[in-house]
Amino acid sequence: MEPFKTLTSKTVVLPVENVDTDQIIPARFLKATSKAGLGSKLFADWRFDAEGKPKADFVLNRPESAGAAILVAGDNFGCGSSREHAPWALVDYGIRAVVSTSIADIFRNNSLKNGLVPVVVDKAAHAKLLAAPGANLTISLEDRTLTLPDGSRASFPIDPFARYCLLNGVDELEFLLSHEAAITAFEARRG
Repeated sequence: MEPFKTLTSKTVVLPVENVDTDQIIPARFLKATSKAGLGSKLFADWRFDAEGKPKADFVLNRPESAGAAILVAGDNFGCGSSREHAPWALVDYGIRAVVSTSIADIFRNNSLKNGLVPVVVDKAAHAKLLAAPGANLTISLEDRTLTLPDGSRASFPIDPFARYCLLNGVDELEFLLSHEAAITAFEARRG
Protein backbone atom coordinates (compact mmCIF):
# COMPACT_ATOMS: atom_id res chain seq x y z
CA MET A 1 0.00 0.00 0.00
CA GLU A 2 1.23 3.47 -0.83
CA PRO A 3 1.88 5.67 2.26
CA PHE A 4 -0.55 8.51 2.82
CA LYS A 5 0.80 11.55 4.64
CA THR A 6 -0.49 14.63 2.84
CA LEU A 7 -2.69 14.87 -0.23
CA THR A 8 -3.40 18.03 -2.20
CA SER A 9 -5.90 17.59 -4.98
CA LYS A 10 -8.89 19.11 -6.65
CA THR A 11 -12.21 17.70 -5.59
CA VAL A 12 -15.03 16.02 -7.38
CA VAL A 13 -18.39 16.65 -5.69
CA LEU A 14 -21.12 14.02 -5.55
CA PRO A 15 -23.72 15.57 -3.21
CA VAL A 16 -25.99 12.50 -3.18
CA GLU A 17 -26.93 11.23 0.27
CA ASN A 18 -27.06 7.55 1.27
CA VAL A 19 -24.84 6.30 -1.55
CA ASP A 20 -24.65 2.58 -0.89
CA THR A 21 -21.93 0.17 -1.87
CA ASP A 22 -24.07 -1.34 -4.66
CA GLN A 23 -24.10 2.08 -6.32
CA ILE A 24 -20.35 2.47 -5.80
CA ILE A 25 -19.65 -0.95 -7.37
CA PRO A 26 -22.65 -2.93 -8.64
CA ALA A 27 -22.97 -6.54 -7.46
CA ARG A 28 -22.39 -7.99 -10.92
CA PHE A 29 -18.73 -6.92 -10.67
CA LEU A 30 -18.07 -8.66 -7.35
CA LYS A 31 -16.70 -11.83 -8.92
CA ALA A 32 -13.33 -10.13 -9.24
CA THR A 33 -10.71 -11.21 -6.72
CA SER A 34 -8.20 -8.59 -7.81
CA LYS A 35 -8.38 -4.88 -7.13
CA ALA A 36 -6.89 -4.09 -10.53
CA GLY A 37 -9.40 -2.79 -13.05
CA LEU A 38 -12.27 -2.21 -10.63
CA GLY A 39 -11.97 1.56 -11.10
CA SER A 40 -13.45 1.13 -14.56
CA LYS A 41 -16.62 -0.23 -12.89
CA LEU A 42 -16.87 2.56 -10.28
CA PHE A 43 -20.44 3.95 -10.23
CA ALA A 44 -21.03 1.91 -13.42
CA ASP A 45 -24.80 2.33 -13.44
CA TRP A 46 -24.49 6.09 -12.97
CA ARG A 47 -21.49 6.62 -15.28
CA PHE A 48 -22.58 4.58 -18.30
CA ASP A 49 -25.73 4.10 -20.34
CA ALA A 50 -27.15 0.69 -21.38
CA GLU A 51 -24.70 0.53 -24.31
CA GLY A 52 -21.72 1.25 -22.05
CA LYS A 53 -21.22 4.80 -23.25
CA PRO A 54 -20.31 7.47 -20.67
CA LYS A 55 -23.18 9.68 -19.53
CA ALA A 56 -22.04 13.27 -20.09
CA ASP A 57 -24.00 14.59 -17.10
CA PHE A 58 -22.37 12.31 -14.49
CA VAL A 59 -19.76 14.18 -12.47
CA LEU A 60 -16.90 11.69 -12.98
CA ASN A 61 -17.37 11.90 -16.74
CA ARG A 62 -16.90 15.67 -16.88
CA PRO A 63 -13.49 16.91 -18.11
CA GLU A 64 -13.02 19.10 -15.02
CA SER A 65 -13.16 15.99 -12.79
CA ALA A 66 -10.19 14.30 -14.46
CA GLY A 67 -7.37 13.67 -12.02
CA ALA A 68 -9.34 14.50 -8.87
CA ALA A 69 -8.21 12.34 -5.95
CA ILE A 70 -10.69 13.65 -3.36
CA LEU A 71 -14.39 12.81 -3.51
CA VAL A 72 -16.72 15.10 -1.57
CA ALA A 73 -19.83 13.03 -0.96
CA GLY A 74 -23.25 13.47 0.59
CA ASP A 75 -24.17 12.28 4.05
CA ASN A 76 -24.01 8.56 4.94
CA PHE A 77 -21.61 7.59 2.16
CA GLY A 78 -20.87 3.88 1.75
CA CYS A 79 -23.96 2.53 3.49
CA GLY A 80 -25.41 -0.85 2.62
CA SER A 81 -23.59 -4.15 2.34
CA SER A 82 -20.07 -4.78 3.54
CA ARG A 83 -18.44 -4.98 0.16
CA GLU A 84 -14.70 -4.40 0.22
CA HIS A 85 -14.81 -3.99 -3.55
CA ALA A 86 -16.24 -0.46 -3.03
CA PRO A 87 -13.04 1.09 -1.63
CA TRP A 88 -11.02 -1.08 -4.05
CA ALA A 89 -12.89 0.51 -6.97
CA LEU A 90 -12.45 4.05 -5.63
CA VAL A 91 -8.71 3.61 -5.07
CA ASP A 92 -8.21 1.89 -8.43
CA TYR A 93 -10.00 4.82 -10.07
CA GLY A 94 -7.60 7.26 -8.36
CA ILE A 95 -9.65 8.48 -5.40
CA ARG A 96 -7.52 8.54 -2.23
CA ALA A 97 -9.95 10.25 0.17
CA VAL A 98 -13.70 10.61 0.66
CA VAL A 99 -15.00 13.64 2.58
CA SER A 100 -18.50 13.65 4.06
CA THR A 101 -20.47 14.50 7.18
CA SER A 102 -20.82 10.77 7.88
CA ILE A 103 -19.38 7.60 6.41
CA ALA A 104 -20.87 4.17 7.07
CA ASP A 105 -18.87 2.17 9.64
CA ILE A 106 -18.14 -0.94 7.59
CA PHE A 107 -17.21 1.11 4.53
CA ARG A 108 -14.95 3.31 6.69
CA ASN A 109 -13.17 0.26 8.12
CA ASN A 110 -12.74 -1.33 4.68
CA SER A 111 -11.43 1.97 3.35
CA LEU A 112 -8.82 2.31 6.07
CA LYS A 113 -7.53 -1.18 5.30
CA ASN A 114 -7.20 -0.39 1.60
CA GLY A 115 -5.52 3.03 1.48
CA LEU A 116 -8.65 5.17 1.15
CA VAL A 117 -8.88 7.90 3.80
CA PRO A 118 -12.41 8.55 5.11
CA VAL A 119 -12.63 12.17 6.28
CA VAL A 120 -15.64 13.18 8.37
CA VAL A 121 -16.12 16.93 8.79
CA ASP A 122 -18.78 19.11 10.36
CA LYS A 123 -21.73 20.43 8.35
CA ALA A 124 -20.28 23.94 7.96
CA ALA A 125 -17.01 22.70 6.41
CA HIS A 126 -18.95 20.22 4.28
CA ALA A 127 -21.26 22.96 2.97
CA LYS A 128 -18.20 24.99 1.87
CA LEU A 129 -16.90 21.97 -0.04
CA LEU A 130 -20.22 21.21 -1.70
CA ALA A 131 -20.36 24.82 -2.91
CA ALA A 132 -16.87 24.66 -4.45
CA PRO A 133 -16.58 21.68 -6.83
CA GLY A 134 -13.12 21.35 -8.29
CA ALA A 135 -11.54 23.33 -5.46
CA ASN A 136 -8.10 22.32 -4.26
CA LEU A 137 -7.96 20.79 -0.79
CA THR A 138 -5.11 19.55 1.34
CA ILE A 139 -5.62 16.60 3.64
CA SER A 140 -2.91 16.08 6.24
CA LEU A 141 -3.14 12.67 7.85
CA GLU A 142 -0.20 13.60 10.05
CA ASP A 143 -2.13 16.55 11.54
CA ARG A 144 -5.61 15.04 10.98
CA THR A 145 -6.70 18.24 9.24
CA LEU A 146 -8.34 19.30 6.02
CA THR A 147 -7.41 22.72 4.63
CA LEU A 148 -10.40 24.25 2.87
CA PRO A 149 -10.22 26.47 -0.24
CA ASP A 150 -10.67 29.61 1.90
CA GLY A 151 -7.64 28.66 4.03
CA SER A 152 -9.65 27.55 7.06
CA ARG A 153 -8.93 24.16 8.57
CA ALA A 154 -11.17 21.40 9.81
CA SER A 155 -9.99 18.52 11.94
CA PHE A 156 -11.20 14.97 11.49
CA PRO A 157 -11.09 11.83 13.61
CA ILE A 158 -9.28 8.67 12.57
CA ASP A 159 -8.45 5.43 14.35
CA PRO A 160 -4.84 5.65 15.64
CA PHE A 161 -3.78 2.20 14.43
CA ALA A 162 -5.31 2.74 10.98
CA ARG A 163 -3.59 6.14 10.84
CA TYR A 164 -0.24 4.51 11.68
CA CYS A 165 -0.73 1.92 8.92
CA LEU A 166 -1.73 4.55 6.34
CA LEU A 167 1.15 6.86 7.23
CA ASN A 168 3.60 3.98 6.88
CA GLY A 169 2.01 2.33 3.86
CA VAL A 170 1.45 -1.03 5.55
CA ASP A 171 -1.64 -3.14 5.93
CA GLU A 172 -2.43 -5.14 9.08
CA LEU A 173 -0.57 -8.24 7.88
CA GLU A 174 2.53 -6.25 6.94
CA PHE A 175 2.41 -4.63 10.39
CA LEU A 176 2.31 -8.03 12.07
CA LEU A 177 5.10 -9.39 9.89
CA SER A 178 7.28 -6.42 10.82
CA HIS A 179 7.10 -7.71 14.40
CA GLU A 180 7.88 -11.33 13.52
CA ALA A 181 11.06 -11.50 15.63
CA ALA A 182 9.23 -10.23 18.74
CA ILE A 183 6.33 -12.63 18.14
CA THR A 184 8.72 -15.58 17.70
CA ALA A 185 10.58 -14.62 20.89
CA PHE A 186 7.30 -14.33 22.81
CA GLU A 187 6.14 -17.74 21.55
CA ALA A 188 9.51 -19.28 22.49
CA ARG A 189 9.17 -17.95 26.06
CA ARG A 190 5.69 -19.43 26.35
CA GLY A 191 7.12 -22.85 25.46
